[in-house]
Amino acid sequence: MKRQKIEDRKGKIENKRIREIIVATRNKKKLEEIKEITSGLKLKIVSPDDFSDTPYIKEDGKTFLENARKKALKTARFTHKLTLGEDSGLCVDALLGAPGIYSSRFSGKGKSDVKNNQKLLRLLKDVPFKKRTAHYVCAVALADKDGLIGAVSGKCNGLIAFEPQGSHGFGYDPLFFIPKYKKTFAQLGEKVKHAMSHRYKALKKTKALLEKYYRNGR
Repeated sequence: MKRQKIEDRKGKIENKRIREIIVATRNKKKLEEIKEITSGLKLKIVSPDDFSDTPYIKEDGKTFLENARKKALKTARFTHKLTLGEDSGLCVDALLGAPGIYSSRFSGKGKSDVKNNQKLLRLLKDVPFKKRTAHYVCAVALADKDGLIGAVSGKCNGLIAFEPQGSHGFGYDPLFFIPKYKKTFAQLGEKVKHAMSHRYKALKKTKALLEKYYRNGR
């Protein structure tokens, strides 16, 4: 199966030169996934770690979009460069939307993907499979030194498995079960995941924001 990616098509983002964009995350796994999904575009993706003294941004927003906008705006104002801010997480219906915006730090001090998954399984211990519905959310915001350009989001529905399965991906991917394939994201691997994930859907919408931005001569 040919790897799914956001492609640069004729009449869209002009292929004159490679344009630099900062992705405001220090999560290396997330950064690599964003690079993978956007590999069809002529973009040079860099991170805050490529710049000196880039400020730490506290994710204290009440929604994914608030956090994404904050990351984009603060980083763009500091670097004076086009910036993509992203925030994403898992929302479980039986837990009233938790872990939500706290997904990456769900297990508290000493957090890790493994500990976050273990806590999720403990909380869902007595919940039957049909009621273990959940969705991944990804919010993306674009900003430059002059302010916010736009913000979009993507969503992917699934269920929470009873135990981790698969070795691909990161975060809650070993537990995020897709009924259509009868496998978790971690079992499906990047090729299939990138064709349907919350992050792919959000970045696909982001492409339109980039096209408009560059058409306006920015």
